[in-house]
Amino acid sequence: MVVAFMTKTLKNHPALIPLLVFISGGTLMSGTYLARLALRNPDVSWDRKNNPEPWNNIAPNQQYKLFAVNMDYSKLKKDRPDF
Repeated sequence: MVVAFMTKTLKNHPALIPLLVFISGGTLMSGTYLARLALRNPDVSWDRKNNPEPWNNIAPNQQYKLFAVNMDYSKLKKDRPDF
């Protein structure tokens, strides 16, 4: 029923098609980024019994940021103690 209504509305108002495309794309990209933050960020701990502090398991040369400006993680050396 909703799909039929959307199809009918878009046929009557074709100028709404780009708006629908961009809003859908923005929603998809923001959902994807939110899922990436929840699953890949070392600050988030989903399993508190087996891995209570996941930020301690990151290697010094491992990149966990989405975008790093002027930073080559492969050349970093270990500068922190082991716990």
